[in-house]
Amino acid sequence: MPIEITAAAAGRWTLGDRPVHRMGFGSMRITAHPDRDRALRVLRRAVELGVDHIDTAAFYVSPGGTLKVGTGPARYATELIRAALAPYPEHLVIATKVGFRSDPATGTHEEAGPAQLRAQVEENLRRLGRDHLDLVNLRIVKRPTPDSVAERFGALAELRDAGLIRHLGLSNVRLDHLDEAQTIAPVVCVQNNYALDNRGDQDALIRECGARGIAYVPFFALAGGNREGGARADHSAAVRAVARAHDATSAQVRLAWTLHQGPHVLAIPGTGDPAHLAENVAAAALRLTPDELAALDQQ
Repeated sequence: MPIEITAAAAGRWTLGDRPVHRMGFGSMRITAHPDRDRALRVLRRAVELGVDHIDTAAFYVSPGGTLKVGTGPARYATELIRAALAPYPEHLVIATKVGFRSDPATGTHEEAGPAQLRAQVEENLRRLGRDHLDLVNLRIVKRPTPDSVAERFGALAELRDAGLIRHLGLSNVRLDHLDEAQTIAPVVCVQNNYALDNRGDQDALIRECGARGIAYVPFFALAGGNREGGARADHSAAVRAVARAHDATSAQVRLAWTLHQGPHVLAIPGTGDPAHLAENVAAAALRLTPDELAALDQQ
C-alpha cells in the first residue's frame, strides 16, 4: 500500500504564535458545488491529511459571491467550515478576511470603513461559531497611487486589543502598506496574488517578509492570471517537463514551486473535489532541483 502524503511533508512555519504546516487549504471553491455534503467531506479530509491552516472569508458564498456561480440556497464557506469541523481541533488555525463590502445593485466591491469592518468581524465570528478569530487579514483595493491603511488597520487592531482577534495580516498590499501597518500592530501574514506565471512585483516583497519573519501566503497559485476562473490547463513546456520527470501533475509542480520560494511561504490551494484535494496536498512532498527551479523561472 502506498504511503499517504500529508501536509506535514511541506514543513512548518509559525503563523503568529501558532506553528502550522506550510501546505494549507483555501475554502473559496467549496461553495460552488450545490452538494453541501461534498464540501463537508472535503474539509474533513483536508484535516485528516494534516492541513491545519484554512483560509476563508465571509464573502466566500454561492450562488453569486466571489465566484459568481451556483444555484440553490446560500452556501457560506465559513458556515460549511463550522458544520464540518466544529468543535474545532485545538491545532487548527482559521484565517479569514475583511475589508470588502458588496453593492447588491451593481455587484461591485468597495472598501469597508471601520464600522463595517467591525460588523464583518462579528459576522465571521457568528458564522464560524467562534468567540475569537485566529487571524484576520485586511483585504484592500491596491491602487497605483499612494494610499493609507492606517484607519482600517487601526480599527482591526482595536478589535485585537479587545480580544476578538488573535493575530492580524494584510491582503493585496504593497511594502509601504506593510510598513505603515507595522507601526500600529504586529503583522503576521501578507496574502497577495502570486503564481509561477503571474509574479508581478512580488519577489522583493516576499524576500522582505522573510527577513521580517512574516508569512507570505499567495492566493491564485494554481489559477495564475485565471484568478477566480480556476486552475490553469495551459501549462508551459517547462512545467510539463518537470512534471514528467517527477511523475507528477503540472498543478503539483506549480504548488511545489510556490513552496520553494522561501521557508515562510505557505500554500493555500482550494478545491471542492476530494481527488484534487489529495493531489494538492501530495505536492508538499515534491522537491525540485536547482536546475528545475531555474528552468521554471525562465519560462
